[in-house]
Amino acid sequence: MKKNLYYLLLAVLISAASCSFTATKFDTDSTDKDQVLLDLITYILTRTHYDPKDINDQFSEDVYDTHIMNLDPQKRYFLQSDIEEFSQYRDLIDDQLKNRNIDFFNLTNERLLQRMEEAKSFYKEVLAKPFDFTVNEDINVDFDNIPYAKNKKELKEHWRKLLKFSTIVGYISRMEDKKAALKAISEKTAKDLDEITIKNAGKTAAQNEEEARAATLKNLNEYFDVISDMQRKDWFTMYLNVIIEEFDPHSFYFAPEDKEKFDTRMSGKFEGIGARLQKKRDNISIVEVISGGPVWKDKLLEVGDEILKVAQGDETPVDIVGMRINDAVKLIKGPKGTEVRLTVKRVDGSIEVVPIIRDEVMLEESYAKTALIEKNGRRFGIVNLPQFYVDFDDYKNSRNAASDMAKEIERLKKEGMEGLVIDLRDNGGGSLQTAIDMAGLFIKKGPVVQVKSADGQREVYKDTDASIEWNGPLVILVNELSASASEILAAAMQDYERAIIIGSKQTYGKGTVQRFFDLNKYIENKTFGEMGALKVTFQKFYRINGESTQLEGVKSDVVVPDRYSYIEIGEKDQHNPLPYDKIAKATYEVWDGYIDYDETIANSKKRMANNTQLQLIDANAKWLKEQQEDYEFPLNAEAYENEIDIDKAFAKQFDVLKEYKSDLTFSALPYEVAEFKNDSELKEKRTRWYKSMTKDVYIDEAVNVLEDLHMSVGKKNKMAKNQQ
Repeated sequence: MKKNLYYLLLAVLISAASCSFTATKFDTDSTDKDQVLLDLITYILTRTHYDPKDINDQFSEDVYDTHIMNLDPQKRYFLQSDIEEFSQYRDLIDDQLKNRNIDFFNLTNERLLQRMEEAKSFYKEVLAKPFDFTVNEDINVDFDNIPYAKNKKELKEHWRKLLKFSTIVGYISRMEDKKAALKAISEKTAKDLDEITIKNAGKTAAQNEEEARAATLKNLNEYFDVISDMQRKDWFTMYLNVIIEEFDPHSFYFAPEDKEKFDTRMSGKFEGIGARLQKKRDNISIVEVISGGPVWKDKLLEVGDEILKVAQGDETPVDIVGMRINDAVKLIKGPKGTEVRLTVKRVDGSIEVVPIIRDEVMLEESYAKTALIEKNGRRFGIVNLPQFYVDFDDYKNSRNAASDMAKEIERLKKEGMEGLVIDLRDNGGGSLQTAIDMAGLFIKKGPVVQVKSADGQREVYKDTDASIEWNGPLVILVNELSASASEILAAAMQDYERAIIIGSKQTYGKGTVQRFFDLNKYIENKTFGEMGALKVTFQKFYRINGESTQLEGVKSDVVVPDRYSYIEIGEKDQHNPLPYDKIAKATYEVWDGYIDYDETIANSKKRMANNTQLQLIDANAKWLKEQQEDYEFPLNAEAYENEIDIDKAFAKQFDVLKEYKSDLTFSALPYEVAEFKNDSELKEKRTRWYKSMTKDVYIDEAVNVLEDLHMSVGKKNKMAKNQQ
C-alpha cells in the first residue's frame, strides 16, 4: 500500500498534538473493537481533516476498488465469480461505515484466506514438475489490465506462469555461475580453484532448473507461513487504512505496536541496514538511504532498487514479493553485527545478491555536514542537510538544524568562504520551525511561510530576527525527493530572490501538515485495550507569494536532469493527494543584495544545454523509465538471456557517467580535521563524501553559479561607484 511510504519515512512534517476538536468520549456497549475503531476513526476524519470527503457512493466505490486491488494485486487468488459477489457492496460501503457494519470486510477477508489455502495446492503441484524453458511463451505482468481468472483451471495456469517467471530468474543466474566457473577452470589449474567453482561447473541445466524450482518452492512455503501468522486485526488495520487513504496520502492509522515502531524511528536510532522502504503493489523498494547506515557506508543500494528476497546469513532466502511491508522489515532488520543477504532488482533491471552487515544507525549522520570547496584559488562552502532535525521536547536548548547551520556558516566564513551551497537533495523535511529559523539566517526579518487551516484561517509564520548570518551568494540544490520543510526553505529563498535553486524540474510537492490523535483518549470503555493512533492532515502550507507547494513543489531556476526525472515519485503520483491552490500573497520585499538573477540563470542554462554529461544522464533516465514500463517478459531461457544481454549492452553506454570528475577540491573544516585524529571512522566517512562530490555534476554547476553571482555583485558595485 502506498500509505507505507509515509509510515516509514521520518521526513514528514508532523505536528504532534492532542485532539482539540471535541471533548466527545466514545462510551459504547459494543463488544466489537473493530466496529468501535471504525466509528471513531470516521468521526475524527470527518471533523478534523483539512478537506474531509463526503462519505457517499463515490467514496464507497473508491474504497472498494483500492481494497480489492490491495488484497490481490497480482490477481492470483480471486476468481471472477468472487469479484462479482463482492461487487454487491461497491456502493454500500458508505452506508456500512455509518452503521458500524463491516460485512464487506468480513466477506473479502474470509474469501481471501480461503483462496490462499487453495493456492497452496496450486503452487505445490506446479512446482512438483520441471519447467521447460525451451517453450516459447511470455508473461504479462501488467496486472491492472489483465482479467481475473474465470475458473480454477485458468487460475492455476496464471500461477504456473508466475512461478515459471520466478524460477527462470534463479535458473539463468545459476547457468551464468556455470559459465563463469567453466571460464575460471579454463584459465586456472584445478588446485587454484575453490570447491564452489568446481561444483558449479559440473552442474547440468536440469540440476540448475531443479535447484531454482526448489528455491521458489521454499520461498513460497515461507511466505505462506508468514501469512498464516497474520491475525484478523492485521487485515482489519489494512482495511482501515484503505478507508483513510481516500482522504489523502498522509493520513494513516497506526495500530498500537506500529505507533511504537514509528516513535522509535522518529528517535533516529535503530539497528538495521539503514534504508527506508515503500511497498507499491507487491514490490518493496528503497525510498531513502540513511546517512551513516551500512547501505550508505558501502554504497550497496540506491533509491529505486527493489528487494525480492531476504536471507539471514547463509540461510535460504525468503521471497518477500507480496509480503506485508512490516513483515518484510522484520526480516531485514536485526541485531548489530549480523548479516542479511538481500536479492535485489536494480533500477536498471539487473538482479544480484547484496550481503549487508547490520549496524547501529545513529542520528549523528542525519545532522548537517560541511566541507570547503576550492576552485582556482577561491573558496566556497557546502552544507549537506539530510533532514530538518530537532528535539521537540527541548527546542531552545537542544541541537537542531537551524542552529547547526548557523555554526557551520560561521566556521566557513572564518575560512574565507565566498559563496554557499545548501544541499537539500533527498531531504524529506522535518521541523517547520527549523525551516523558518534557517530562512532567517539569510534574510532580514519577514514572512517565510503561510499556513491555512480547514476553517480558512490563515497564519503567516515569520522570521523576527533582523540579523543575517550570511549575505553572500547562495545556491540551493534540490531533487524530486526534497519535500516539506525543504520545499518551504527553497520556496522562501526563491520568492525573496535570495538564492538560485538548482535541481530537478520540481521538488516532491508535499504541502500538508499532519497531527497525531491518541485514540485511547476518546474511549471510555477500556476493555478494548490499546486503540492505537491516527495521523490526520489538518493544514496546508503556502509560499509567501501565495502559491501552494502541494503537487507543484518548487520549480528549479535551473533544471538539471537526474536518473529519477521520468519516474513517478512525487506527491502528484500518490493516491488521492490534496489539490493545488493559491491564497493571498504575504507582504514582503525582495532581497536587495545586488544579485543579477536573470544573467546568472541564463548563463547556467547555457552550460547545462551544452553539458554532454547531463545529456547522457537524461538519456539514462529515459531508458530507466522505458525499463519500468516493460510488462512483457519471455519465459524461454534463451530469449530471456538475450534480453538481459541486450539490456547490459545498452547500459554500458552509461558507464561513462561513473568516470566524471570535476576540478573541485573538497576538504574538512579545521574543527573536523582535529576530530579525525581520534575518529578514524568519521575521517573515512568524510573522505568518501568528498570523493563522491568530485563526481557530482550538480555541485560543479552550483559552484559555477556562485562564481557568476559573485561576479554580478562585483559588476553592481562597480556600476554604483561609476554613478557616484
